[in-house]
Parts: sequence; structure tokens; C-alpha cells
Amino acid sequence: MHVSMYFREIRDFLGSREVLDLELIHKLEPGPIPGDDDLASAINLTRLVHEQFVAFGTDGSQRIDNAESREVLRALRRVLSRHATSFEVPWRDFTSFRTHWIAEGCAGTGGWQARRDLLEKYFRPVFETLETAEEQQFRAELAESVSPHSAIGWPLVDEEIEALRQRFRTAATPQDYRDVGNRSEAVLEALSAIVYDADEHLAPGETEPPVDKTNIRIEAYANKELQGGANEHLRGLAKKASAMAHDVKHSPTGSRRDAGIIADSVILLANILRRLKEAF
Repeated sequence: MHVSMYFREIRDFLGSREVLDLELIHKLEPGPIPGDDDLASAINLTRLVHEQFVAFGTDGSQRIDNAESREVLRALRRVLSRHATSFEVPWRDFTSFRTHWIAEGCAGTGGWQARRDLLEKYFRPVFETLETAEEQQFRAELAESVSPHSAIGWPLVDEEIEALRQRFRTAATPQDYRDVGNRSEAVLEALSAIVYDADEHLAPGETEPPVDKTNIRIEAYANKELQGGANEHLRGLAKKASAMAHDVKHSPTGSRRDAGIIADSVILLANILRRLKEAF
């Protein structure tokens, strides 16, 4: 969940304002919230705590009070422990943080920058560890090709594949998984726009199919580039990928397994077509 999700709006005689959602903070402590990306929540909770202590140490613009600062620090330690990330600071709330920075010589003229540097000392290793874990998780969710290249090399296709990976990573409901089918089709459309050439693949007397007719366009390309019995299975993969994406998109009971299978298939198809097109 995003940093802003840790605050909620209340309305009373003082008007409308945002306050820390301690109930949500407490829900995170014992374990992941169903349907939530727990690693992303850990990263954003770290950002929240860091931002509030920076604000307190800089100009007093923090949005939480001293008691709440103690609560979020405790919650952060427990959430981070789930991700094998240690977080120990020599203070427990805003008040003890002030005591610590005075002892460290971070008071007086120019002290605000010294206090920021002090916080950076403790928070930077946590951010780096979590960001590395996030990148590893992001890459491990779906298939990677064996190519030494970090991307397909076709900008639009690469953009759509990154969007597909991101959507799959955050998917948690049948509706989300059906949307993975949408993202898979977007990859196929980007592929069909690149590999299909009417001058080479359009039969005499036929009308050029639109880009969204990916099954027709990719099949035509595969039939030309993958001729012969030895390539029968590769032709089958190219022809079925679009149909599989369509099935997932319209499935009334979308599942992570099915969505992952089609997403993997589409990514692998992209690599195969890239190899055929330009000896990737």
C-alpha cells in the first residue's frame, strides 16, 4: 500500500483533516494483510517513518504525535523482520530521538542537516535491502529468457512487458487476474505491430487484419518464418498464445496459476519472435 494509505480523513468540529490510521498500522504487525503486497507495504511504511522523523528533526512539520511515533517504530521493526531486515535505532519515539541527537552533537546552528544525516545512517541500509528484495521479487514472478539481454529491444514491447509484470505482481483477485489477460494481449498487440508486414504476410485478395487481431497476424508471421514439420511446436506456441490471453481475460474464475501461465507464455513468445526477427 502507498504511504498515503497510512492516513485517513476525519471530519469534526475542527473541520476535515488527515490522521494516522493506527488500526491499519496494527493490522500489519502480526503478518501480511490478505491481498496486500507485503514487501511494498514494508517499503512504504519505512518511507512513512523516515519522512516523519525527518520532518520532526527539521522543522517540526511531522503529521504524527510522539505516542504515534512510538507505535510506527514498533510496527516497522515487526514488519521488517518478516523480510529478514534488521532495524534498530537508539531511540523509541520523537522525544528520545531529540535526546539522542543532542548527545550526538546534532543541535544548534546547522543541526537540521546533521539530524538528516543521522537518520540517513540508519534508514539507508534498510531502503537498499528492501529495494534489492523488491527487484528480485519483481524479476522472479514471471519467466525470464535465457538471452543475455535485459530487454527484448523493441521499446513498445518492453514497456508492455514491464506493465504486465507489475500487474501480475500486484494481482490478488479474479478481476486482477483477468486484467493480466488484458496486459498479455497488449504485449501481443505490440508484437503483432512489429512482426507482421502486409507485403510479406498478407495473402492475395485478403484485407490486412487490424493490430488487435493478434492471432491472425502472429499466425501469418509464424507460418512464413517457421515452415516445415520441425517447427510445428513453435508454430503452435505462437498461434495459441493469443487465444490463451483471451481465455484468461474472459474467465469468470481468474486464478494466479492461469494468469501466470499465460503471462509466462507471452513473455517467452516475445523472446522467440525477437530471435526469429533479428537473431536476438
